[in-house]
Amino acid sequence: MSYAEIYESWKRDPEAFWLEQAGAIDWDEAPTRALYDRGDHLYEWFAEAKVNTCYNAVDRHVENGRGDQAAIIYDSPVTDTKYAITFAELQEQVARLAGALRAKGIEKGDRVIIYMPMIPETAVAILACARLGAIHSVVFGGFASHELAVRIDDAEPKAIIAASCGIEPGRTVSYKPLLDGAIEEAKHKPDFTVIFQREREEAALIDGRDHEWHAFQDGVEPAPCVPVEGNHPAYVLYTSGTTGAPKGVVRPTAGHLVALHWSMKNIYNVDPGEVFWAASDVGWVVGHSYIVYAPLIAGNTTVLFEGKPVGTPDASTFWRVISEHKVRSFFTAPTAFRAVKREDPEAKMLADWDIGHLRAIYLAGERADPDTIEWAQRVTGKPIYDHWWQTETGWTIAGMPAGIETMPVKIGSPSVAMPGYDVQILDEGGTPVAPGNLGAIAIKLPLPPGTLPTLWNAPERFRKSYLAHFPGYYETGDAGMIDEDGYLYIMARTDDVINVAGHRLSTGAMEEVLAGHPDVAECAVIGVADDFKGQLPMGFVCLTKGVNRPHDEIEKECVKRVRDQIGPVAAFKLCKVVDRLPKTRSGKILRRTMASIADGEDFKMPATIDDPAIVDEIREAVGTMGYPKG
Repeated sequence: MSYAEIYESWKRDPEAFWLEQAGAIDWDEAPTRALYDRGDHLYEWFAEAKVNTCYNAVDRHVENGRGDQAAIIYDSPVTDTKYAITFAELQEQVARLAGALRAKGIEKGDRVIIYMPMIPETAVAILACARLGAIHSVVFGGFASHELAVRIDDAEPKAIIAASCGIEPGRTVSYKPLLDGAIEEAKHKPDFTVIFQREREEAALIDGRDHEWHAFQDGVEPAPCVPVEGNHPAYVLYTSGTTGAPKGVVRPTAGHLVALHWSMKNIYNVDPGEVFWAASDVGWVVGHSYIVYAPLIAGNTTVLFEGKPVGTPDASTFWRVISEHKVRSFFTAPTAFRAVKREDPEAKMLADWDIGHLRAIYLAGERADPDTIEWAQRVTGKPIYDHWWQTETGWTIAGMPAGIETMPVKIGSPSVAMPGYDVQILDEGGTPVAPGNLGAIAIKLPLPPGTLPTLWNAPERFRKSYLAHFPGYYETGDAGMIDEDGYLYIMARTDDVINVAGHRLSTGAMEEVLAGHPDVAECAVIGVADDFKGQLPMGFVCLTKGVNRPHDEIEKECVKRVRDQIGPVAAFKLCKVVDRLPKTRSGKILRRTMASIADGEDFKMPATIDDPAIVDEIREAVGTMGYPKG
């Protein structure tokens, strides 16, 4: 069947479509019904079925003859370590840790916070929670004590599993003092913690509360898989909210299994036994969905990588990992490729590695500018597929259905909506707009399996954040358009569409123009307040390594490019060359923070910021442009 036929079959009978996809999952009690309408625009999938995620990700592959296949390849250039763990070995490790947790009182429904780096033990901890029906919440390793404390108070975990430290290029991040500070600050106190001691740095343990990873598991009985209801939360993942208070996205068990299994072949085009690599972190949704869960559920080998695209040791790292492990599909963020391109613009380092096994590269996490896609296409000779989804959805909203058919790539578009997503572009009044017109991107309810049914402990916030603005729709918070062929274009976050003298303009469109400048490695455009025009665009550009031209020349060329390609209506006059941009640890540019700096507004330092010192550099740059005014 073609993509169009499959999408139409879903639209014609969503219940039958998803029940058929559920046949790929091993159930304790198979679903007889897919969708449950709970009223008031609230829905659940496979709510009354019984299933266990860990069984589907690990045990069934051992039982079906894949026990000797590598489940996880651990590749850590920061510790100079590489090894594989088979499905049989993973089953043994997970069952043993689950048994130890069970012996300490962890059972179905209990919460466990996991505060760990990119090591195999992190995946073992996640799967051990899933084995017991415990609800895990992974918090990015190295998060500040206060932010961890906020999450402890919201999730109220019975236990916390952590590592002694994380390892970054050139430095070691001590986790245990941060964890101790968070527990001290939090009102809720966990019953106990489990600490994995890394060779680089051993942490001091507190008697009676902290347990060393290996000793904790001595002499325990391995735990079997505990079946849970289809609507039982598999995990809670906190995402930054507009108020600064984190939102706990709930991931329901059964829909998560069905949707992720479907995605591995139909979107990422990998077959069981093949190697899949998502270069992300388990602290983010990409790490949950496509490092730990989806590849293992589908019987793939997943690469768990502890390093960076550059600096561990250089810009050849991606190519080495793909070559050595014979990666079939590779998933990363556009920011990562921009970093590689900035360090090695001609990709000379690629010549040392064979990436012939690679079928395609997938980009997500932020808008993929055409210049980055074209560069990656040129140097790798591989298809580059942008795709778009969110923490809240857990899997692709719009992408290339490469396992169904390879449709034409339209650079600048993440392609087409996946089955389950009825994506529409709405005006402010909630009315669908004609193809080619900019508007708010919304998804007609119900959302498909695997997406969030609510927020943890915050049902009213869930309604207000996602359902209230456009009744009957899920509000994505992104702005864009759909063309005549049904291809979606993500132009900006809704609050990044700026109003210049009555004209609604996309900052993303301006970024595409700036990124096309031959000396620009990456860029960001924000809207700043202006007494006369309401708002004005302000651009920041980072240069490719080795460019030594005067910055003011490049800035003038950038202004001219925008005026030539978008027009004087953009009123683009403010542009500054900077060394770097403020980003989250997952690589997203913190445009809202930059706009607050330029407008002189108070703001809370984002918990996810990679390096707070960059804020001062941006403040100095906007000051040279005469902002904030007055």
